[in-house]
Amino acid sequence: MKIFILVLHLSIVIAQNSFEKDIAFRMVMDHLQDSNIPDAFIRGAFSHDKIKIHPEIAERFARPYEKKTWKEYRKLFVKESRITAGVKFFKENRDIISDVSKKYKVDSFIIVTIAGIESNYGVHHSQFSVFNSLYTQIHEMPKRSKWASKELAEFLTYCFNDQLDTQLIGGSYAGAFGFGQFIPSSFNNYAVDFNEDGIREPYEWPDVLASIANYLRRNGYQMNSTNYKRDGDIWKSIYAYNHADNYVMAVLELSEKIRKRILSEGAK
Repeated sequence: MKIFILVLHLSIVIAQNSFEKDIAFRMVMDHLQDSNIPDAFIRGAFSHDKIKIHPEIAERFARPYEKKTWKEYRKLFVKESRITAGVKFFKENRDIISDVSKKYKVDSFIIVTIAGIESNYGVHHSQFSVFNSLYTQIHEMPKRSKWASKELAEFLTYCFNDQLDTQLIGGSYAGAFGFGQFIPSSFNNYAVDFNEDGIREPYEWPDVLASIANYLRRNGYQMNSTNYKRDGDIWKSIYAYNHADNYVMAVLELSEKIRKRILSEGAK
C-alpha cells in the first residue's frame, strides 16, 4: 500500500511539473489568476486525455477564405444553393426570426444570412475542439499566442460556468464555435438566452439568432437602419463580426437575394 501511495504521489508531482512547463497553461493561468475559476478545474482541462496539437491549423491560417479575390469568395457564398438554404431556413423559422428582428430592430435577412454563412444553418460548425484549436495556436503560432491564450481563458470560463467538458465543444480552426461561430470572448459578452431557459445555448436557434442580432446592435447597427452603404452603420457592424470586406459584401448581397426570393414567392 505504501508503495502504491508513493507511486501515486510521484505521478501527481510529475503531472504538476508538466503543467508548469506548458506555456499555454502558464499564459492561461495568468489570465485567470483573479477569477473565480478553481485551479483544479484549469488543471483538469490541461490534463484532459483528448488534448492535441493540430499542425494543419497554422496551414489554414495561411490561406483563409477572406484573402481570396472577391470573385473567388463570391462563388463560395453567393450561389443558388445558399439562396435556397436561406429561403428554406427563413420559412421554417419565420416566427422566431420575426421575434428576434423586432426585439433588436435588425434586418431579419441580415441575421439569417450571417447564420447561413457562418455554419450553413448548422451543417458546418465543428472541425476541431475549441480547446485544441486555441491550444495549438498558442504553441504553434507565436504571433497569435497572446490572443489565443486570452480566448482560451474565456473558453474555460464559459465551460466552468456551464459545467461543460472542456473538450466537448467543437469549432473552427480559429476557435469560433456554435451556429453563430462566436469566439469565446464574444460568446461570453454577446450571447443571449432568448428562449429564457437559463442557458445561453450556442446550438439553439432562438439563442443563436438573438446573439447575432445583439452583436450587431452592440457594434454599431442603428435601430431599424436601412443604411446598407459601404461604411454605413450596417456595413460596420457586419465588418465587426468578421473583419473582411469580402465577408460584408457577401452578407449584403446574399441577404438581398434571399429577401427577393421570399418576397417573390410570397407574392405568388
